[in-house]
Amino acid sequence: GKRKDLFIMTLPVTIFTWIMAVLPILVLLVLMVKLQMGAVKAAPIGLCVSAVSALIVYKASIPHVFMEMLKGVWSALPILIVVWTAILLYEVVNEAKAFQVFRKSMGKVTQNELLQIMLLAWVFTSFLQGITGFGVPVAVGAPLLIGIGMRPFWAVIIPLLAHTWGNTYGTLGAAWDSLAIQANMVDNVAMLNATSLWATAFIWIWNFTSGMMLCWFYGKGKALKKGFPAVLVISTIHGGGQMLVSQFNATLACFVPTVVAIGAIVVLGRTPWYKDPWRVEESPVMDRSAGSAEEEDAPEEMSVLQAFLPYIVLTILTLVILLVKPIKEFLGQVKLGFAFPGMVTGYGYEDPAADPFSPLAIFTHAGMFLLVSAIFGFFYFKSKGWLHEDSGAMIGRRTVKKTIPSSISVICFIAMSKVMGGTGQTTVMAQGIAGVMGEAYVALSPIVGLLGSFMTSSNMASNILFGSFQLATANFLGLNPAPVLGAQTAGGAIGAAICPGNIVLGCTTAGIMGQEGKVLQKVLPITLAAAAIVGVIMYVTCILL
Repeated sequence: GKRKDLFIMTLPVTIFTWIMAVLPILVLLVLMVKLQMGAVKAAPIGLCVSAVSALIVYKASIPHVFMEMLKGVWSALPILIVVWTAILLYEVVNEAKAFQVFRKSMGKVTQNELLQIMLLAWVFTSFLQGITGFGVPVAVGAPLLIGIGMRPFWAVIIPLLAHTWGNTYGTLGAAWDSLAIQANMVDNVAMLNATSLWATAFIWIWNFTSGMMLCWFYGKGKALKKGFPAVLVISTIHGGGQMLVSQFNATLACFVPTVVAIGAIVVLGRTPWYKDPWRVEESPVMDRSAGSAEEEDAPEEMSVLQAFLPYIVLTILTLVILLVKPIKEFLGQVKLGFAFPGMVTGYGYEDPAADPFSPLAIFTHAGMFLLVSAIFGFFYFKSKGWLHEDSGAMIGRRTVKKTIPSSISVICFIAMSKVMGGTGQTTVMAQGIAGVMGEAYVALSPIVGLLGSFMTSSNMASNILFGSFQLATANFLGLNPAPVLGAQTAGGAIGAAICPGNIVLGCTTAGIMGQEGKVLQKVLPITLAAAAIVGVIMYVTCILL
């Protein structure tokens, strides 16, 4: 950390350099939120703005900017592999008409439509976040919700908000581990546990809020009243369970509560309050007209277990490979990565050499589990006669058509974040905020985490980007670093709902590409408000008390 701090000192933090650092993000927000531009058009513009700023204001050379862009392309690959394979898996299941079977079977769990939505949009997506992450919950959740009659726009927004609480300890603790490394907490158990308590407390508040919002969107006050007992039970399991388990095992802190919550919602569906048919007829999020014809189309002899088999394979594969240490270590040996030279700007800000840079562990990556599950599903459904001769070609065509636009936007978003990070723009942005705010900065610490997620499309990358900065700022201001770091990753989790990568993924599988700006416009105020509430709690507990 020391060497980088020396270089930070040489960066001029002025009003002008700060505005130029913030400009790429402002441009993106204006294009996507205000002008409703799709991600595929807005992302390249944001990238160009960051590159021009790097060259002219931040004194980076053309080779330096080019190298950062190449790093962006490489860093986008792990996300893109998930995009491609998640959509492939969805297309296989969809072609076999398994979603219709799944939809029909929902009535066996509960006749209560609100509880069905909770099961899919909140409980199941959180379970997927616990094991895979990388946008898979939104990519898989959106089509499932459309399958039970939800409008595509809402089928993206609701799981986007509902799954993100699992973003710090999900993917078997990936984002949390990156924060622990960045903030030098790995061997400091007391600080690790204290930070964990703060983080999980903030995340619990967000989890409860997103559960209540799901009810509100579905049917305002009527649905809030009906859904409140279920939200209370599930949020206690999710939030409280994560808080408890994180003190012993960060790897399973999200996964274990999400498994318990699946059992809990099945039990809730049998209780007198939820077992009878119930729905809000005029719900703005539902369009039930599309459903009935499709249901008749469902293969008669396919059971719900068979319909869901590819996702069961996905779960088992992920758990076995990632939790059985010898298997994980053996498969994790195969890594692909390239060496990148160190680069220094005219101001002496260094982006150190990396050999290899961000290596990709091919066989332990979520994309591999999705690919195997898709291939398994294809041959299984074909052997049962649920896929015909030209099904393979149709699945392939639809997958390619859906993934090309999203691939362009994800590459540009991440290349932009690399250019900003590698040329000192991100550092100036954060330093400027801390310098102006002083102690009151603690109120902004979750917003910084949220901003990191928005910029990089990942809570893990946000923790890597800002973890050491948040620690340094807390120390510089003489504050307890545990709540500041907890707020960083909680803000990053909330910010996962506005990750361009997640929004693009959801819009792609829901079939509403080009509406990313509309989705962002809806979720942005909610996430900012949630991060601001965490900030207020931070300010009261850290400064006033």
